[in-house]
Formats: sequence, structure tokens, C-alpha cells
Amino acid sequence: MKRIALVFLLAAGFMRPALLMPVAAAQQTTAASRTRTAVEFLASDRLEGRDTGSPGERLAGDYIAMQLARVGAKPLPGHRDLFMPFEFTAGTRDGGSNLTMRAGGGASKAFRGTEQIQALSFSDDATVNGPVVFAGYGLVVPESAGLGYDSYAGIDVKDKIALVLHYFPEDADAKTKAALARYSDLRYKALNARQRGAKGLLIVTGPRSPNAGQTIRMTSDTALSGSGIPAATISGAVANALFEGAPKTLAAAQQELDSGNPHVAGFALPAQVDVTTKVVREKQTGRNVVAYLPAANATADRPWVIIGAHYDHLGHGTRGTSLANKDEAGQIHHGADDNASGTAAVLAIAETLSKTPMRRNVMFTLWSGEEIGLVGSSAFVMNPPVPLNQVAAYINFDMVGRMQNNKLAADGVGSSPIWARILERANVAAGFDLAANADPYQPTDSSNFNQSGLPTLFFTTGSHPDYHRPSDTADKIDYEDLDRIVDFAAAVIQGVANTDMAPPFTKVDPPQTGATLAGVRVTTGTIPDYTTEAKGLLLAGVVGGGPAEKAGLMKGDVIVEIAGQSITNIYDYTFALELLKADTPVKVVFMRGAERHEVQLTPTGRR
Repeated sequence: MKRIALVFLLAAGFMRPALLMPVAAAQQTTAASRTRTAVEFLASDRLEGRDTGSPGERLAGDYIAMQLARVGAKPLPGHRDLFMPFEFTAGTRDGGSNLTMRAGGGASKAFRGTEQIQALSFSDDATVNGPVVFAGYGLVVPESAGLGYDSYAGIDVKDKIALVLHYFPEDADAKTKAALARYSDLRYKALNARQRGAKGLLIVTGPRSPNAGQTIRMTSDTALSGSGIPAATISGAVANALFEGAPKTLAAAQQELDSGNPHVAGFALPAQVDVTTKVVREKQTGRNVVAYLPAANATADRPWVIIGAHYDHLGHGTRGTSLANKDEAGQIHHGADDNASGTAAVLAIAETLSKTPMRRNVMFTLWSGEEIGLVGSSAFVMNPPVPLNQVAAYINFDMVGRMQNNKLAADGVGSSPIWARILERANVAAGFDLAANADPYQPTDSSNFNQSGLPTLFFTTGSHPDYHRPSDTADKIDYEDLDRIVDFAAAVIQGVANTDMAPPFTKVDPPQTGATLAGVRVTTGTIPDYTTEAKGLLLAGVVGGGPAEKAGLMKGDVIVEIAGQSITNIYDYTFALELLKADTPVKVVFMRGAERHEVQLTPTGRR
């Protein structure tokens, strides 16, 4: 069967002859490690960081498919090969947006160029015109959130152009600011304006906010379509021009709003504008690699178990999530731990399970598009090749190659009551210091399956200072412990694949803080450690040259307080970040061993 599957893929033209070389190498080094060769190939310069849709991603996908075929894994029923393509927006750029202002009786003023006006990545392409209405911060917070706040109260933006401030009120009390921050995402502001009938939306970063007066960087929004409204960011200079003749200046209006008083109303501006927004979206195709090992006798309830890991990475770090230092900018981001390690683990697990009859089909899914927003796994869940109500569980591997102190994190344990028992049994032989975390809401592909009502597990050895940097290279992987994780995970998977009844699903409530990065405007340069239970935020490292390093923080420190907010976990920390201001020093209290220390840390603005 192995020979037939491999011949099928070669005949179909999916493999390049050069990719046969790593197979021979793998056979020669199996005794030393079952994962090293895969990691070294995937993280090599030749693949140039495996950016989704790139030639390096295709090389990686071909290699992965060949390895799965080698151990006898087959295309899913009804599929001719192991590839499942998906379309995504690879990048966006402004296509020539412009604004012309017409004040009463005066000459018109035209603004163009991305330093003056730039479409937001989710904008519709359109030309609209009309009067401008200033709508404060453009926030709408429902009463159910404990704070009634509506920037559109008392003003009419129907068939007009709404102008709103970026972020949220700067000087509100901590509770109010936290509530407002959760509704400050730019897409949510666009939705608010559209629902109230606005023709278009302009957003300015006010003079009292981080990055004051600068247009907002066009992010890598992976959606294939716009938001239903033309939306653009304008400079402070353009906004000041629109405020000429208004009852208040932009600075005065923002200062009044920054108290958080919900009764501060917006107002009409004297200007009429013509706004043209144009977004150029580059469409590309990524590929998930999917195969399965058929059950010996698929009679079990919900007869599929899915195993997954993403194999894409950041390419040369140009998409905006790179943490490269200035002297590393543009270099290949090798992604050995993130996530060649998880990919190699899945391939080694496939080889292990190919020798063992099981009662459920085991599907192996290697995702692309994770680094740009879980796009590949989302495409799979939206159009599943097998009904999701036939899937017993999903198990994910992301960054499992840099074990520290024998610690392995298992996240999502709360998604089924059977996980604790299965993990405990498998760990008898493995002997890991296992950190079981009930929370399934993790920033990796398993979250898509949890939201679809499936029990999930997510294994990781945690973050480190090389995360999302070119220095995440294959020579730093702990192959001995990665192989141990393979054996441990194979035992867990067999425990699921051979039970009579599928694991029952338990819905875990999301963390109550509601904190998200949408409201975080600053960076502290900290790298959290997710693998260790600590009362506070344990640091796996700090970003070189970042605020934390400048303040004297280092790997192993545990932050217990920042800006007067006590910190007991990552959610407390994210919540606290919402309250910080760029370039404003705050006190950080941390533990270094048994000693308590205090330092001043100055956050910097996020761009």
C-alpha cells in the first residue's frame, strides 16, 4: 500500500525529484531522531520561511505529502490527491485613495498619498461625497456590557461621511476604558457607521493618542471582500483642515471626549468632501495537506480523529507579525519551532500509527495560512471534507520543539471530561511535567475546531526569545524531547481512536476579562511562557531592544503587577495592557526567584 500511494502521487506530478533526497536522509537518521530531518528540511533556507502561497510553501507541502504517502496515508474518500487549496488575500495596498475638501465658498483642497489618506484594508472601493459629521470615537457599547456608550447619539450620519477618532478615550477611569477598548476595533467602528447609514468613514489618530496624526498602517487583512462601506484613515493635517470653522478644534474635541463621559456629543463639520477609496487586494492560493489512515474496522461512534499542525511561517517577515530586530529585518524567518517542529511531530505520529490497527480513521491535516489568521483551518471547517458531526476530536501541535525543564503544556483539557484521564495514562510512560490547561481559546488552529463544537487538545512547549525571528533555526530544536512528545501523543491519539464512544464535548466559557489585542495600543516587549502555571506572568524572554529589556526584565521573571493592576495570569496582563499609554512610564512589580523587584517600564506605541 505504501508503494502504491507514493507511485500515485509521483505519477500525478505532485512531487519534485529533488524532494526525494530528504527521504533518503530520513531513512539514514531514523535511529538518531524521527523528527530531525523533517525539521531541518522545512526550516532550511531553500524554503525561504514557507510564507503562505509562496514557492517555499509549495515545496514544503510537496514534501509533507510525500512523507504521508510513504507511510501509507491515503487521500480522503472522494479526493484525488492530498492537497486542499484555499484562496486568501495575500496582501493589500492603497490603490490611489484621495480626498477633496470643499468648504463653503472657498477653494477646494485635494489630499492624496498614503501619508495624507489611505484606505483601510477592509474598505470597499467607491467614490462618495457629502457633508462630514464628527462622531467622536465611533464607539457603540451595548447596555449589556455594563456601560451605555453611543458615539452616534444625538447626531445624524445618514448619507453623510462620518469622521471618528482612532482608539478610545484616553483619560477615562480604568473600568470605563477597559469596556470601551473591547469595542474599539476598526472593523467594528466601520460596522457602526454603516449600520447608521453613513456613506463613508474617515478615521484619524488624534493629537492625544499614540502615533498622533499618522495615518494607520494598512494591515494584512486576509478577508477576500470589504466591509460594506468605503473607509479610510487620514492624517492629522487633513483632519485639522476639515475642522476649520467648526465650533471646536480636533484637539479640544478629543480632550473633552477623553474623560469617557458618554454624554459628550459629536457635531457636524463645515466641510463637504469627495472621497475615493481604492484597495488593491492580491489574491493567492494556499494549500492544506490532508491524508488519512483508514480504520481497521470503522464501527466506533463518530469514526474520525483529526491530528493537525500548521506548516506555514512568516517568509521574510514582511507581513507585520515579525519580531525581528532591526539588523534582522528582511531575513528568512526559518520557523523551526514555529512550526516545523509540530509538522515533524505529526509526520512521525503518522508513521507510528501506520503500524497499529485502530477503530477510528485518523486524519492528518497540515495547515497553511495559520500565521495570517488561521485561514487554512478555517477554510477546512467552513467546507469540511467529512461531516464534523462524524469527528470525535481534534488534536493540535504548535511549537513543540523547545522543551524547558521537562514541561509540556496541554491546552483545551476542559473541552471534554475524558482528556484528564487519557493524558494521565499516556504520561505514565512519558514522564512529562504536564501543565494541563482547561482553556481551549488559544491562538492556533485548534480554536476553529473548538468553536465548531469538537473536543480539542493543543500541545506546546511554549514561547522563547527566538519566536517569530530569523533565529528560530533547526539547530536549536530539542529533538530527543520532540521524539518523546511523538510517543506520548501517539498514545493519547490511540486512546481516543480506540474508545467505543466518542469523547463528549464540554463548552468552556471564554475568559471573563474580555481582553483582546483589539484594544491594546502599546507594546511592552514581553514574551509570555504559556507552559508553566505561575501566579503572575512568567516571561519566556523579552524582545531585544524593547521596553521590557530596557527596563531590566529578563527570562524567568514573573510579573505580578503593572500600572497598579495585579497580574495573576495572561488574561490579567492583556487586560492591563489596554489601560497603558505609549511613552508614559508605569511601575512594574516582578519576582526574580524569591526576590520582589520594582522597575519603571515605558511602553511604546504599536504600529
